[in-house]
Amino acid sequence: MQNVNLTDHFLIAMPNMADSYFAKTLTYICEHNEEGALGVVINQPIDMTLQALFEQIEIELQPEELKEFKVNYGGPVQMDRGFVLHQPVGEWQSTLAMNNNLGLTTSKDILHAVGRGEGPEKILVTLGYAGWGPGQLEQELAQNAWLTVKASSHVIFDLPHEERLQAAMDILGINPAFLSEDAGHA
Repeated sequence: MQNVNLTDHFLIAMPNMADSYFAKTLTYICEHNEEGALGVVINQPIDMTLQALFEQIEIELQPEELKEFKVNYGGPVQMDRGFVLHQPVGEWQSTLAMNNNLGLTTSKDILHAVGRGEGPEKILVTLGYAGWGPGQLEQELAQNAWLTVKASSHVIFDLPHEERLQAAMDILGINPAFLSEDAGHA
């Protein structure tokens, strides 16, 4: 399991996921290296719209089509902080690029641009993120807590929240009904 890099991959929670923060989640991994991993859950909307979030942070949200967008639970770390997963990467003050077309931005300049209708073409806004220390994600993978698959921006941005987990499983060709809750060892 050494030297695995899951940046730009999905983590699919296995049915036996004991951690209530991650049960039935699809997490997009934004960074994975020897120092740990950082990701955002992409299929768990919370009871907050972009309009409500923008009102809280005192930024006007002009585009009508964005006002009812749901904000997502991104993970249990820094749940009072916003993270914007977006396409294209663009040039923002604090962006982590996962590939040539997908970025995660934490600076407020992107929110001001979104409010003016000048933001990235596609966005997903989360509160909080998921984080793993050095070797922690690898240990969870060895314990069969997650399935992994190369991420698809189509799944992230174009599908309703409730379809994203199944769509990621479809990429793997897996029917969730056939997943066992028990880890197998040869």
